[in-house]
Amino acid sequence: MRTTKSLGAVLLAALLALLVAPAASASALPVPWTLLAALPAQAANPGGPPPGADDFGCRPTAAHPAPVVLVHGLSANQTVNWQTYSPLLKNQGYCVFSLTYGVPGTPLPVYQPGGLSPMEQSAHELGLFVDRVLAATGASKVDILGHSEGTLMPSYYVKFLGGAAKVDKYVSLTPLWDGTTLFGVSHLYDLAKLIGLDPLVNGALDPACGSCRQFLRGSDFLTKLHSGNGVFQPGVSYTNILTRYDEAVTPYTSGLGPGPDVTNIVLQDSCPLDLSEHAGLAADKNAAGHVLNALDPEHARPVPCVPATALGS
Repeated sequence: MRTTKSLGAVLLAALLALLVAPAASASALPVPWTLLAALPAQAANPGGPPPGADDFGCRPTAAHPAPVVLVHGLSANQTVNWQTYSPLLKNQGYCVFSLTYGVPGTPLPVYQPGGLSPMEQSAHELGLFVDRVLAATGASKVDILGHSEGTLMPSYYVKFLGGAAKVDKYVSLTPLWDGTTLFGVSHLYDLAKLIGLDPLVNGALDPACGSCRQFLRGSDFLTKLHSGNGVFQPGVSYTNILTRYDEAVTPYTSGLGPGPDVTNIVLQDSCPLDLSEHAGLAADKNAAGHVLNALDPEHARPVPCVPATALGS
């Protein structure tokens, strides 16, 4: 009997998803709900913009006046991170833009991981890109949709580089405002500092990944970010979307943020059938429903619970 009820709940959830999903037009871009879509996309156009992104002739509409800038995570790039969200948002009528940032040295021909430079440098790159988007579209502000490092790095731009005046909504998938302990790595690094080995560790790590130790709980980067008036800036609307199964952000509650204009969403609170892990939120239907509502709260719709595997819906 319990199995029958569970199967009925799954079927009902799937039916609700179909009922509330926006109708696709004949010209709509395909929206893949799997991370595996990144493989053929990267092979066909290494490092290129995802479908629907970087049309600098796009003009925002009254319904969606702010272009959406997609900011990828550590070791990803715009191609692999945004095969789902870029066409999804384009189909919804948004002007969508993406970039690959934080690439030290000469780009590799087959796959170029991004987000490796110190986040202060990447924040400057993001600022230049946002200015380019605003100049091309005529918009006064952008919305940011970030994943992993793409949730944390832009906060430096917003707080320290004038981004607060240019960002309206800031939507984060798997944020880590308090950093990550990552299987105890942060504690090991604290021990290295205590015994004076941190220059040796930094010298070995920073040339390959200048941002990596900035993610660790208690890092100098995070301490500066939390100084003064804190991470969340007045005038910017924040939405944090978390998964309990996040294996990279540990504990996952690091993504929760306090503030008068901060909304925190843990996917499993409303959808225990969602098993998505850290990377999986880049192709998760439940997370996507919350993203659409965060970007357009005046037309928010119920988000049905769609069963999801670790790697996406």
